Amino acid sequence: MPDTEPTAWQLSPEVREALATGRPVVALESTIIAHGLPRPRNLAVAEELEGLVRSGGAVPATVAVLDGRPRVGLDKEELTRVARDDSVRKLGHRDLAPAIATGASGATTVSATAFLAARAGIRVFATGGLGGVHRGWAETQDESADLRLLARTRITVVCAGVKSILDVPATLQRLETLGVPLLGYGTDLFPGFYLSSSGEPVDWTVRTPEEVAAVMGAQDALAGPAAAIVVANPVPEADQLDPALHDRVLTEALAECAERGVSGQAVTPFLLDLLMRRTGGASLEANLAAVRGNVRLAARIAAAAARKSGAWPEGARTEDAG
Repeated sequence: MPDTEPTAWQLSPEVREALATGRPVVALESTIIAHGLPRPRNLAVAEELEGLVRSGGAVPATVAVLDGRPRVGLDKEELTRVARDDSVRKLGHRDLAPAIATGASGATTVSATAFLAARAGIRVFATGGLGGVHRGWAETQDESADLRLLARTRITVVCAGVKSILDVPATLQRLETLGVPLLGYGTDLFPGFYLSSSGEPVDWTVRTPEEVAAVMGAQDALAGPAAAIVVANPVPEADQLDPALHDRVLTEALAECAERGVSGQAVTPFLLDLLMRRTGGASLEANLAAVRGNVRLAARIAAAAARKSGAWPEGARTEDAG
């Protein structure tokens, strides 16, 4: 845990104790709760994901901003508020200062969650998919804030790749340019978010949480520029969206997006909504399957990293401290 904590922050008692004692902690974003799922399922999924972290031997730390205070670790009442309050905004890391200054409440995206979690001293973060370089970048210069933030934030992000509506090859090139290490977990092909594979290769493959923890340790020992480690964990083939259906619907959605003149920040929600509706909800189920797998893996990585550092004994679980 860092030596100083900004007075505007609030760590939950459980997360604070875990960081102070070296117990494994996994950060979770809150945008999926507030803006990514229909009610009331969103709250049930939020509770399920926290439960998966606990069952993997780690402490969950769902991140949000409530009434201008960054919260790292939410209690049941706060989690319910994020899930049900229509006034909860969507906050990237650039929005944090205005939200704090104005007393706003918001759910955190990948960039905001990674930033706040790393500042709190958390080393592992689980999400669904990263943002990346948008199609048509040469004309629009549209790139997710996730990439630059990860290039200067020391945290390990477990994800299912980047959203398939993006330009995947360009995103991988951008991650390389920014110096963000990329590990394929049990695969030599970059995952395709809804799909197990995007068809794009990865340079490094790891097969156990301990191998990921070893990479984290080596990165620390090098003491080089701060950067995230991206662990790309494919959704199981049995749970992926049918590839033929995915390709057909995505092609149709991209054409409709162009016809309607949808641009800028409106593109991603437009395409994701069309994918969900025209796959009969199958894209949402594939997304959730990916998130569940990422959360399970992140808990195992956090526990392996804690054991490697000597802060958490072999075989210990979060309930052992209670």
